[in-house]
Parts: sequence; C-alpha cells; structure tokens
Amino acid sequence: MDDNYKYERELRKKGITLIAGVDEVGRGPLVGPVVAACVILPLDFSLDGLTDSKKLSEKKRDFFFEEIKKQAIAIGIGIKDENVIDEVNIYEATKLAMIDAINNCKVKPEHVLIDAMPLDLDIPTTSIIKGDLKSITISAASVIAKVTRDRMMYELDEKFPMYEFKKNKGYPTKAHMEAIKKYGIIKEHRKTFGPVRDYILENGGK
Repeated sequence: MDDNYKYERELRKKGITLIAGVDEVGRGPLVGPVVAACVILPLDFSLDGLTDSKKLSEKKRDFFFEEIKKQAIAIGIGIKDENVIDEVNIYEATKLAMIDAINNCKVKPEHVLIDAMPLDLDIPTTSIIKGDLKSITISAASVIAKVTRDRMMYELDEKFPMYEFKKNKGYPTKAHMEAIKKYGIIKEHRKTFGPVRDYILENGGK
C-alpha cells in the first residue's frame, strides 16, 4: 500500500509540500450533479486502508470521510448540476467542478495531482491514470467527493423514493429505468443523457 505515496514523495523531495489531490464522482449517472473534491494532506498523514472510494464499503467511506476532514490541511468542493452538464457536456462540467474544488480550497496548493483529467491551471499539475489507486491524496479526494455526492442523492431519494436513488445513486439500473417509464423524469435528470433524452423524445419533448 505504501506505493500510493510515490507521487507525493517525489514532489516533497523537490521541496513541494502543499500537494493537492483532485477527483470527481458522478460522470455516469442519469440524475444529479457531478461533484469534485480537492484535498491537501499534511506531511504526517496516515490512514490505513485508504484507497479509491469505489473499492471501499459505505461504512469505511463514511469513517474515512470524517478522518480526512479531521486531518486535512484544506478541502474544497466543486459541484456542477444537471443544467450545467446539459449545457456544456459532462466532460467539460467535470473539469469545471474540479477547477471550482481547487478554487474553493482555502489553502492554495503548490502542485495538483489529478485523477486522469487534464486541467489548464496556473498551478503545476500531474494527471495520473487510475490516480485514485496510485496517489493517497487523490484517494482522499475521491472519498470526499463520493460521500458528498451520495448524501445529496440520499436527500433526493427522500423526495422521490420511487427511483431508488439511495440504492442506485442515479446510475441507469434496471429499477431506475423502469421508474422513468412509469413516473417520468424529474428536473434533476440530465436531459442530454441517452435514456432520459429517449424518454423525452418518446413523450413529445416533455
């Protein structure tokens, strides 16, 4: 597991200490926002078992979420809702959410490690494929982003339980697709995403 400190160690050898990790959650769902997080961890950060949020149980994610919040030097969140996603596309909305997350960090990082996505910033960056597995700082950002978005989906589930957002987080599961056919769509649905767009076309643009 220690290898997920590799990128951080290399930067610290160069005298860079304020290293941010950035990751996003929510590119694939049919409903709700894309959420990005930026996290700067202290030099002595330690949290056994921290890795990509998708590989952790919900109980573990919730525990790590609180621990990261306690230990982090700074955390920033960026959120782009379904309207922005429909307007600029999910790829561009993801980049905007990531930039917002960095700008919302109260401490400006000296270097940003990003999960896969290239960003045009005035700060040096390293884009790492599968960065949420390879960098402890990106792993921390993935947990913050995931828990933040999941809690938003739980709130939406309370308003619209028929879509089972608590279970599917807005992804196109069989139950979600059947609920769209039965109940239609809500304003939080992404109108440009295939299944939602198809429903709108089949129902006269509504």
